[in-house]
Amino acid sequence: MIRRIAPIALGLLLAGCATVHPWERARLADPVMAAEIIPEALSMEQHFLATVEASAGGYGVAGGGCGCN
Repeated sequence: MIRRIAPIALGLLLAGCATVHPWERARLADPVMAAEIIPEALSMEQHFLATVEASAGGYGVAGGGCGCN
């Protein structure tokens, strides 16, 4: 059973690998390809990370915890 599943799993894993040429990187780095293009969602995520996880990333927020203050 494992001998039948292993090649299939390996094939699926290798199918996701791709070589990106230098001239293709500019197209992939386009801001349209960004995961978060909504500024409000990005602001909310930064606020969440700063208050709940206490992982302020240079956004001028100090502290952490429940976010009551």
